[in-house]
Amino acid sequence: MTDNARARKLADRIQVVVAETLDRRIKDPRLGFVTITDARVTGDLREATVFYTVYGDDEERAASAAALESAKGVLRSEVGRQTGVRFTPTLAFVPDALPDNARTIEDLLNKARAKDAEVREVSTGKTYAAGADPYRKPEDDDEADSEAAATPTDEDGSTKE
Repeated sequence: MTDNARARKLADRIQVVVAETLDRRIKDPRLGFVTITDARVTGDLREATVFYTVYGDDEERAASAAALESAKGVLRSEVGRQTGVRFTPTLAFVPDALPDNARTIEDLLNKARAKDAEVREVSTGKTYAAGADPYRKPEDDDEADSEAAATPTDEDGSTKE
């Protein structure tokens, strides 16, 4: 087995090599605007998972996935040549869910903003039910000191109950 630092370094190098090779050597017309977002390598350095995103619709994503699968051999040989490891890891391409997650979060934030605007609109011109300021204020220090002075104490200074 190997340490995690070596696996991280290899994963970073694989990410760069795959991105550069896709940009320079792979001329597949099915390959769209692909961005390599991350790469992860197993602890034994035998398998690498490469995460990618594709700009476009579902049809372009499917075409880019097919292009990546067909170019897997060229990409793996280039990774082996540029990394110099004894065993070149097998590559698996996985579409990254990050853009979908970001879109979902953005939709939820927009809904929350709309609800906040509704509440703000409804509360405009309204007054509090308990008066102008319904929140409790901390008591003045003078009142606290006068209450402490009124509490009876024993000879030793402890309070009586």
